[in-house]
Amino acid sequence: MRAAVQAGPGQMQIREVARPVPGPGQVRLRLEGCGVCASNLTPWAGPDWMQFPGDPGALGHEGWGVIDAVGEGVSGLAPGQRVAALSFRSYAEYDLAEARNVLPLPDALAGQPFLGEPLGCAMNIFRRADIRAGQTVAIIGIGFLGSILTRLATEVGARVIAISRRPYSLELARRMGAAETIPMEDHGAIIERVKDLTGGRFCERVVEAVGKQWPLDLAGELTAERGRLIVAGYHQDGPRQVNMWLWNWRGIDVINAHERDTEIYMSGMRDALEAVMSGRLDPVPLYTHHFPLERLGEALDATRDRPEGFLKAVVTMP
Repeated sequence: MRAAVQAGPGQMQIREVARPVPGPGQVRLRLEGCGVCASNLTPWAGPDWMQFPGDPGALGHEGWGVIDAVGEGVSGLAPGQRVAALSFRSYAEYDLAEARNVLPLPDALAGQPFLGEPLGCAMNIFRRADIRAGQTVAIIGIGFLGSILTRLATEVGARVIAISRRPYSLELARRMGAAETIPMEDHGAIIERVKDLTGGRFCERVVEAVGKQWPLDLAGELTAERGRLIVAGYHQDGPRQVNMWLWNWRGIDVINAHERDTEIYMSGMRDALEAVMSGRLDPVPLYTHHFPLERLGEALDATRDRPEGFLKAVVTMP
């Protein structure tokens, strides 16, 4: 099979490698595509801890496709089924997944991409946030995740204030239901604007979906007394400092909404599938940039540089 192999910092090659063989309890997927995650960007830059060349297909974890073969002891799944899966070498034509980490897709989604892992992640964050009707919710960072959370929060009756640096993202937030949008430019001006919009109370829920120090600082400032700050951004570039005096004084709850339990991931993926099938969520328009496997490096660069109109890159297989 063909698989992408990272050969060095910012260097991706396509190599011919052996097709994996499913072991007991595993299935093999013939991949249709794989989403590109912002968590790929630190490895893509080639930090000191990376070893090159990387494993074939490594970093790809948002894949979907068709079951191609099943291992011993697998029941309820068969070749020909279209599925999304939790797997971890999906920048390739084939990948393996544990059968328990596979989500069958209905025929109604035939021909449509279904990025199970990031959609499931969004649903799990939304669950942990406990957003309710009548609350004011600030969402800092309107990328793929922030836009989905905007839609979900609006749908349950919350008032969303979307904060992001790109005009495109703010316009997208409005389309997803945000009541107010604020450019992420001046720290103090944002705080004053949210204070005005909330009558001085600030927000019962604040979701930080950027993964940088300044948005995390801002999130604390925008959280109301006894409110909840949800850390959804992936902070992968070093330690963070927090204003613990402010967090103490306001008595806020702080939730790290990242999951590592695969059963919880799968629960989120099932919730995402239900949301799509019921019409509550349509993620397809959010997949703004499509690349063949041979151009994975360009897809990663676009995820880093975020050109005009960019939200989410998807790599497709022939």
